[in-house]
Amino acid sequence: MPVEAPDHVQLAMPPGGEDAARRFYAGLLGIPEVPKPAHLAERGGCWFERGALKIHLGAEQDFRPVRKAHPAFLVTDLDALIASLADAGFTSIEDEPLEGYDRRYVTDPFGNRIELMQPCGAAMMIDDSASGSAE
Repeated sequence: MPVEAPDHVQLAMPPGGEDAARRFYAGLLGIPEVPKPAHLAERGGCWFERGALKIHLGAEQDFRPVRKAHPAFLVTDLDALIASLADAGFTSIEDEPLEGYDRRYVTDPFGNRIELMQPCGAAMMIDDSASGSAE
């Protein structure tokens, strides 16, 4: 039986980091928080979900951030998101080009690596349609 699709991404955070997670994932990345099932909520952590995008953060006593492995999120306006993150004190890092994408890395409040990706030309296509020009 083949794997069909990912269901969610689980990242770790230190115990008590829920408020910082909410500010980053819901506030800056715009992924709404959803309630954890009661029997799991007792463990701490928080879940953020919008449609098929599901990021779960679990509290880990002996927490260490993930610096290489990472989730990658598709975004619609990378420049604006990077500016918002910078205003909130999060520095982005450029990496080797990846054909077809503009991308940056940022770390969440706990040091976990996050990749933000925008298909090349996506912003231009939005700008072109807004100006009424046709190709």
